[in-house]
Amino acid sequence: MAKTAARRRSPARRKRPYHHGRLREALLEAAERMIEEDGPESVTVREAARRAGVSPGAPFRHFASRTALMTGVAERAMRRFLDEIERAEAAVDPADAGARYAALGHAYLRWATRNPEPFRVLATRSLIDFEGSESLPGDNDRIRALMQEIVADGQARGQIRAADPAALELAAKALSYGLARMYVDGHFPQWGVAEGEVPEAMRRVIDLFLELLTPASRL
Repeated sequence: MAKTAARRRSPARRKRPYHHGRLREALLEAAERMIEEDGPESVTVREAARRAGVSPGAPFRHFASRTALMTGVAERAMRRFLDEIERAEAAVDPADAGARYAALGHAYLRWATRNPEPFRVLATRSLIDFEGSESLPGDNDRIRALMQEIVADGQARGQIRAADPAALELAAKALSYGLARMYVDGHFPQWGVAEGEVPEAMRRVIDLFLELLTPASRL
């Protein structure tokens, strides 16, 4: 009876909270593996949870939906993308607008061809909540601001032709994005460019566009 009374008097044992020190990162890493293996369409929050070794309901305090999870993947990809661009820009003469443009274009394409599935996630707005992300709009603006700076500085130095800056920036973006998307979507073979020839073909296109940007007096 004494033991029974003692058990009754003892406070109810509190349920221990679930701890996973890096659950958010584990879920993102699981989603990234799924994307690499089977493409972005294969990703589900439930499967990411299974691969991370947690219950199906555990992820939802971090990612309330598949779109939220994919947005997290895109944010991580964008940070790596920016790192690639910033390293390339740091390696060239800041007073040479042509070299800066080439560095930006080549870095953009190099990252996309080495990371085709993450690029696909970033490029496909229907997969992510771009505007709702805490970092994607700002990071995207950083790349755009860099292009605007290169064009403005190049025109001021007489290194880039006098033309509508907005049109030049849009053309540069369309060129880099278009080439990257052609690679990711498998279009190059239809244009006579074999897999091993793609980097050189891209380099020639970027160099040709840069030549078109250069004032005739500087050629």
